[in-house]
Amino acid sequence: MSLEQAILEAVRALPADMQQEILSHATRLRIQGTSKNPLRNVKGLWADLGISLSAEEIESNQREMWKDFPREKI
Repeated sequence: MSLEQAILEAVRALPADMQQEILSHATRLRIQGTSKNPLRNVKGLWADLGISLSAEEIESNQREMWKDFPREKI
């Protein structure tokens, strides 16, 4: 017996209201599987936090983070 047949037999054994519930759930699963969540802009992730960084601040932080990173000497 295939999975599809087993599901069909299990659903047929249920009362009509439970069959409707299973149909609603299957529809929800199908919609979730086909719809992708839109990608959010990084600025949008912190927009409600009131954070404002300038390009200079970002570059300064990057320099500070990478200052002790080992580098090969040429």
